[in-house]
Amino acid sequence: MHIAGIRIYPLKSASGIPRDSAMLEPWGFAGDRRWAVVDEDGEDLWLGEFPRRLTVVPGNLDDGGLALTAPGMPDLTVPPATLGEPVPVGFRGLDRAMLAAPEAHDWFTRLLGRPARLVWLDDPRRRSISPRHGGLPGDTLTFASSAPLLLTSLSSLKQLDQWIAESAAERGEEAPQPLDMARFRPSVMVDGAEPYEEDRWTEVRIGEIDFRVSELCDRCAVTTIDPATAVKGKEPLRTLARHRRWDGKTWFGVRLVPRATGTISLGDPVTPLRRS
Repeated sequence: MHIAGIRIYPLKSASGIPRDSAMLEPWGFAGDRRWAVVDEDGEDLWLGEFPRRLTVVPGNLDDGGLALTAPGMPDLTVPPATLGEPVPVGFRGLDRAMLAAPEAHDWFTRLLGRPARLVWLDDPRRRSISPRHGGLPGDTLTFASSAPLLLTSLSSLKQLDQWIAESAAERGEEAPQPLDMARFRPSVMVDGAEPYEEDRWTEVRIGEIDFRVSELCDRCAVTTIDPATAVKGKEPLRTLARHRRWDGKTWFGVRLVPRATGTISLGDPVTPLRRS
């Protein structure tokens, strides 16, 4: 098994950026999900309700700022928010974040068609992983939902595509195109594993860095949004519910917590250390 893909998400719920390598900090990849878009009350604007967020291509700048592009929008360079005003936010385990420059709020308000603000997390050590999601004392987190990293398997996706094609044939429909893994918003993609083998991992080594599997990843309606068009459909939840549903949820991928810092790269070996 080896790493077949790495993606960083500078802005929560925006497009992921492919990388050949990434540096790991205790709370995840360096530069990953330190920015987020919230409403006027500081609550996260859920991607499932505002799918146009997927069309935003963000980029971390060397000075700590953020570059933003999106179809139909002017390009925008957001200066660093290190001196921004701290404002209340509604992310679990986090009471405040730093407000970005006003032009960023105007940009996202226009993009989403409702009042929006851009905020920056100055110190991820202020946010811990919930014990409900496998968090242990000392585990820290950025604006990511439940864990620093999400790992998915290409063979698991291939199996899911086969199930979707079989279901389509049962309905007398033409098989759809294979799903883009971007729907699942992974940090790390592995190749060479058996389908859904990752379900049983509790510890795994990637390159020279060990990770704890904090939990399996339950999937929501965000996965039904085509990342290329921002249009919602029925897959993959319809098929996951048929083959991968238990405890009232559907499952795809596993969440990881790094046990050390360092760098991982494409092609690095992936070695399960413990299984359930």
